[in-house]
Amino acid sequence: MLTGTTVNALAIIAGSLLGLLLKWLPGKLSKTFPSLETAGHGLGQRLQDIIMKGVALCVLYIGISGCLKGQNTLIAIVAMVLGAIIGELLDLDKRMHALGDWVQRKTEHLTRGLGGASVSEGFVTASLLFCVGAMAIVGSLQDGLTGDHSTLFAKSLLDGISAVVFASSLGVGVLFSAAAVFCYQGLIAVLASLISPFLGDAVVAEMTCVGSLLIVALSLNMLGITKIKVMNLVPACLLPIVLCLFM
Repeated sequence: MLTGTTVNALAIIAGSLLGLLLKWLPGKLSKTFPSLETAGHGLGQRLQDIIMKGVALCVLYIGISGCLKGQNTLIAIVAMVLGAIIGELLDLDKRMHALGDWVQRKTEHLTRGLGGASVSEGFVTASLLFCVGAMAIVGSLQDGLTGDHSTLFAKSLLDGISAVVFASSLGVGVLFSAAAVFCYQGLIAVLASLISPFLGDAVVAEMTCVGSLLIVALSLNMLGITKIKVMNLVPACLLPIVLCLFM
C-alpha cells in the first residue's frame, strides 16, 4: 500500500541531497580557486532563477490541466470558500511555518554551513508543492484502493527533479519535506480503504480540480506574481468528499 509513497519520499531525499551537493560544491571550489568565485556566483544565481521560473511554469501547466478535470464548478467554488474559512480560522500557514522553524531549531547544529534560505522556507515551499495537487491525491488513492503505484512513481520522478532545484536554492529544508510527503500521502492511502464508499469518480475529479487550483496559486507565488497563503486553502481539497453527497 505504501510502496508508491515510500519511493516518492526517497526520490525527494535523493534529489535534495544532490541539490545540496550542487549548492555546496561551488563554494568549496571558489575557496580552492578564488578566481572562480565572482563568475561562479553570478552564473549560479542566474541559472537558479531561470530554472525556478521554468519549474514554476511547468507547475502552472500541471495545475491548469488538473483544473479541467472538474465536473461541477459549484462544488469547486463552495469547497474553496469553505476551505479558505477553515484554513484561515486554524491559520494553517502560520502553523506550517512554525513547524518549519521548530525543525530549523532542532537541526541547526546539523545544517550550519549549508547556507541559503531558512529551513522553514524550504520545508514549507517544498511540502506544499509535493503534497498539494492532483498527483498526490489521486496517486495515493490508487495506492490504497487498487495497489496501483504508477501515478506516484511518475510523481516521484517529477518531485526528485524539482527537489534538486529547490534544495540548491532553498537549502536543506527541502530534504525534510520528504517526511511530510510520506505522512500525508501515506495517510491518504491508508484511509482510502476505509472511506472508499464515498470516493467515486465524481469525488476524485472534484478533489483533483480543487487541489489543482491550489497548485496554480502556488505556481503564481513561485513566479512572484502573488503572495497567496496556499496552506490556508488546503482544507478545500478534502471538502468535495462531503459536498459531492449533497450537490
